Amino acid sequence: MVYRVFVEKKEGLQLQADALLSEIRNLLHIEGVERVRLLNRYDAEDIREDLFRDAIRTVFSEPQLDDVYESPDFGKAAVFAVEYLPGQFDQRADSAAQCIQIISTGERPLIRTARVYALYGSLSEEELAAVKKYVINPVEAREASLEKPATLKTAFDIPTEVRTLEGFIGYTEEELREFIRDYGLAMDEADILFCQQYFRTEQRDPTITEIRMIDTYWSDHCRHTTFLTMIDHVRFEDELLKNAWEDYMKVREELGRTKPICLMDLATVAVKYLKEQGKLEKLDESEEINACTVKIEVEADGKKEPWLLLFKNETHNHPTEIEPFGGAATCIGGAIRDPLSGRSYVYGAMRVTGAADPTVPVSETIPGKLPQRTIVTTAAQGYSSYGNQIGLATGIVDEVYHPGYVAKRMEIGAVIAAAPAENVRREVTSAMTCRRP
Repeated sequence: MVYRVFVEKKEGLQLQADALLSEIRNLLHIEGVERVRLLNRYDAEDIREDLFRDAIRTVFSEPQLDDVYESPDFGKAAVFAVEYLPGQFDQRADSAAQCIQIISTGERPLIRTARVYALYGSLSEEELAAVKKYVINPVEAREASLEKPATLKTAFDIPTEVRTLEGFIGYTEEELREFIRDYGLAMDEADILFCQQYFRTEQRDPTITEIRMIDTYWSDHCRHTTFLTMIDHVRFEDELLKNAWEDYMKVREELGRTKPICLMDLATVAVKYLKEQGKLEKLDESEEINACTVKIEVEADGKKEPWLLLFKNETHNHPTEIEPFGGAATCIGGAIRDPLSGRSYVYGAMRVTGAADPTVPVSETIPGKLPQRTIVTTAAQGYSSYGNQIGLATGIVDEVYHPGYVAKRMEIGAVIAAAPAENVRREVTSAMTCRRP
């Protein structure tokens, strides 16, 4: 059986609802909305009724702050609900399920959540659609049914065989463009044409799984295509930047680099040059790839000790552009991950981001993109969510606003970590031979 409960902040504490009302009026310019209510909806299955009732006041709500309803009266409000897409991580549901399991010391129940919006006042169907578009990011969420389901269990239609894309190697360029659109691929026309040429050499059509895998690993998230874009023409209006570029070209010539010029090369060539000159004697190198590690001496209790100082930064520009909360959260998460895997303690973080003007009207948003205000505010929430949960202090937060970031956001998280050198052991795994007894 599925149990359901709605939770809403008490009057005077409905800050999120009030903020959304302000955004609807001032950003969407919908003046007819007079009031907004936001409720968290919890559905639970595989749970005893008495345990569910107890969880209402101990897990799903805080009695001092929240009102609870089994069937709220929305009156004449326009009501819709939003839930995460299947496969998306629902932190609220997962946390609730874990808490209930701790209380019961039994099996973890199945929990699903949704955010319910109730809009009061006078608004047209077009205006309601505009509000839905503003609050629903289709990359991570969808509009949910208002009806309580018979079960929360999902039945998956597992294919018995992988489909082959018949005729793929014979597609025309127009058919390849249609293929990208129809399947919602991240790769561009040059990428799909390269794939076609490859499979022609194998004299076979690919499976949809092969194309999906290539599309994932060639995405801007995994492959950093923006950083690897070849730079074939540069024009400067600033003498300082021009001189820096000329220095870069000289260093490339000294190193004998023939690889294409790109942003990734610009970012890494200085370290390659310093290493070539023998000026990185304190760099700790190993076969592990964690974070940049430097050998230092630390004075502890009047005694000098050898330590390792680790630096790591992570860029999540594209993920944050399309999914601001998760993109920014895993940006700082990725920066934390690497020095942790290097056996160090992460002490502090910094966040440097770039965005277009978040105060522009939503109507001026580039088609297919999220509004700048949504990206800016939700990314900040995602970054702080991850950092707060892991207990990491962020000492510097600096966001640059410039029209150059309107097409692609910049999201950078960086951390500093350290560990006593004696705590870090470097070894190389050897091949293991399996022998029968």
